[in-house]
Amino acid sequence: MAVFRSGLLVLTTPLTSLAPRLAPILSSAARLVNHTLYVHLQPGMSLGGPAQPQSSPVQATFEVLDFITHLYAGADVHRHLDVRILLTNIRTKSCLPPLPTSVQNLAHPPEVVLTDFQTLDGSQYNPAKQQLERYATSCYSCCPKLSSVLLYPDYGPAVSPAGSLGVHLPSTIRPTSPVARSAKQPVRGHQRGAVGGTFDRLHNAHKVLLSVACILAQEQLVVGVADKDLLKSKLLPELLQPYTERVEHLSEFLVDIKPSLTFDIIPLLDPYGPAGSDPSLEFLVVSEETYRGGMAVNRFRLENDLEELTLYQIQLLKDLNHKENEEDKVSSSSFRQQMLGNLLRPPYKRPELPPGFYVIGLTGISGSGKSSVAQRLKGLGAYIIDSDHLGHRAYAPGGPAYQPVVEAFGTDILHKDGIINRKVLGSRVFGNKVNTHLSKGSAATARPGGGDPVNLSVLAPNASLHRLFPTTCSLGLASSLGEGELGPPLPFPSLEAAEDTHGHYVASYRKAGQRGDGSGCG
Repeated sequence: MAVFRSGLLVLTTPLTSLAPRLAPILSSAARLVNHTLYVHLQPGMSLGGPAQPQSSPVQATFEVLDFITHLYAGADVHRHLDVRILLTNIRTKSCLPPLPTSVQNLAHPPEVVLTDFQTLDGSQYNPAKQQLERYATSCYSCCPKLSSVLLYPDYGPAVSPAGSLGVHLPSTIRPTSPVARSAKQPVRGHQRGAVGGTFDRLHNAHKVLLSVACILAQEQLVVGVADKDLLKSKLLPELLQPYTERVEHLSEFLVDIKPSLTFDIIPLLDPYGPAGSDPSLEFLVVSEETYRGGMAVNRFRLENDLEELTLYQIQLLKDLNHKENEEDKVSSSSFRQQMLGNLLRPPYKRPELPPGFYVIGLTGISGSGKSSVAQRLKGLGAYIIDSDHLGHRAYAPGGPAYQPVVEAFGTDILHKDGIINRKVLGSRVFGNKVNTHLSKGSAATARPGGGDPVNLSVLAPNASLHRLFPTTCSLGLASSLGEGELGPPLPFPSLEAAEDTHGHYVASYRKAGQRGDGSGCG
């Protein structure tokens, strides 16, 4: 059967029976649609009667909200699908106007309409399919050559298609009181409300949060999108989508699911945002993680003589397939972690760069993965120069820096076997400013393989030991790159050190035998 880029899934089974059948239905739909799947809820609608069915309002109850969450949670196993539950016909008790008579435009017009409605003989019954196509085109903008499919998923022995099985779904909104809440209880609507988040790589947990906010709001929804300082504490902030890209995806989703609302999407630059100062707002949708932030917003409003907002706390969406190093909830942080090691964009040729060897500098704090990356590069044929190893070798017994270090810091830094105690030496160097005359010593140079001078210093300002290291590291590099145990000289780029205005030594690179400032080197 053909695969379609976009589709519309019309669910007609009553919600009490639909929940246990949802996984097979979504799996069947995912085999036919490979990009965007819109979902329209019309429980109880029949496509087998003589009359053409019409769209009718579905009252927003806690059962409906719980089912929406259940559907998005089930869709998370089909991550190639962008699932969007359409909310135009879902109305709160406080606002049940007639449904719009015009056709709703969608960002990705469906190429196929699917349904869980089944005929008695289990066939692709033409009259039912014709009614389904007419129903879909009367509600939404669809492709001119719209196809239709009656889904017949394999429900398995645990679920009877004809039965009325009730499944207790977890509550989407955390109850504010210990009193039991009926699933059939209507949800209260508000005129204006707010919701906020980073909304990086819009995922199904975001969609639950936004859908609840859209159902609660009747006129306007203010959406704060975290930017600038609020992004600094995020995991792997370098991989966050740009603000404009996040807003673009967010806006398309919101207009698709409820175009009757006015959306005000603004950058969120502080923890309070407009929720802390806008007197027209009535509610704020938060997650379990941001509930305390919502409480802080209300305290801030009270301090400024504004009424508190009604807080709706949304339960987190669990990620049942998360890895050990990932969060157990559906999270953009986990998605960014999964990007590590992947090519972000195709490589491009740089004909203006000279051919030959390049120096790649690997830096980072302890445990950041320098050694692992170095081993990967070595496996690809790179020659590895381990500055840590060379530095340690430089002040090992018999090394070029051993005697100067002992003379500078005394023999009490030595182990009984004469090896320098690095822990004692470190505390001596970084704990006291001593032997300042060593700071003014000039750096010796060496010429590995007959190239330009090597003069590499450790990046540590005003530390007397590290002012020794231009000499020791240069000698270590010279022995590594010159004649000896590692073979003949290699035409590696040379490294020169210069002191910047902060007292740091910084290394610059240039190709052996050439003069230059190292621009363009990796």
